[in-house]
Amino acid sequence: MSNAKVLPVLEPAVEPCCPPLTERPLTAQEAIRTAAMFKALGDPVRLRLFSAVASHEGGEACVCDISDVGVSQPTVSHHLKKLKEAGLLTSERRGTWVYYRVEPSVLAAMGHILGRYAA
Repeated sequence: MSNAKVLPVLEPAVEPCCPPLTERPLTAQEAIRTAAMFKALGDPVRLRLFSAVASHEGGEACVCDISDVGVSQPTVSHHLKKLKEAGLLTSERRGTWVYYRVEPSVLAAMGHILGRYAA
């Protein structure tokens, strides 16, 4: 059994950028915004970092707790920066450490874009 906490499902604080992919074809602007998000997650190291932050106890992680992903610390910082630029992570400096968080609204927006399929 995992000791990870489950974050409550919250309504997005902001409207998702795009409709579900199954609702209608995306506009050019919606496709650009959605592609940037998926591009940021398209790298295995970034996906591992995103997952490490999202699954960390309390919903946030210190960079010191998530840096063991098989690459150097400068490379970890580069990938975390790319995730922040894509709007997938937020960060806060506390003393010498930086703490990263995946906002529940980001996860809800990602789920919204992918849509739900009827069985």
